[in-house]
Amino acid sequence: MENEKAFVRHFFQVGVPQSEKLDIIAQHFHEKLIDKHDHLLNEGKISQEYLLLESGFMRAYSLDTEGNEVTTAFYGAGQPVFDVASFFMRTPAKESIQALAPCSGWVISFEELNKLFHSIPEFREVGRGILVKGYASLKLRMQSMITETAETRYAMLLQTNPEIFRQAPLKHIASYLGITDSSLSRIRREISRQHK
Repeated sequence: MENEKAFVRHFFQVGVPQSEKLDIIAQHFHEKLIDKHDHLLNEGKISQEYLLLESGFMRAYSLDTEGNEVTTAFYGAGQPVFDVASFFMRTPAKESIQALAPCSGWVISFEELNKLFHSIPEFREVGRGILVKGYASLKLRMQSMITETAETRYAMLLQTNPEIFRQAPLKHIASYLGITDSSLSRIRREISRQHK
């Protein structure tokens, strides 16, 4: 088990430096493998698992009023993956979470996570920090959709998270940026010409 759950220990070691507490935390996580195109969560279901993604790449998406998939988030290795509202409020999810590549990670249930929050204060603080960071990131993304051009949003995404462009199909990136596939192609062509 020591080597098996080294990723879980490493993920929490900054916030929970005591090795014995890290051992307790790691014991509550279980390995999960997800095939490419399979779902961790389907819209309408309650999010039951908090996943620490060790390898692979995932996306969250919702359906618009016309039934088109709109990507709302991307997740790479080293990130927690779950639907925050559904997981903590115990309500049906408004989005689905899908693997874009074969994924492996470590999951913990809502009940087990809450037990750890109550019994290990340092772990609760780590969890709070993850939620705050996630909320801030979401707020900045919402603001950028209003205040920045598609070109600026594209350039920022390319600069801050280039892995998305290696892992995700362009149609998913376009919907994440709030633009059409053809607009994304045009922006990519323009930027390519500028760098020649």
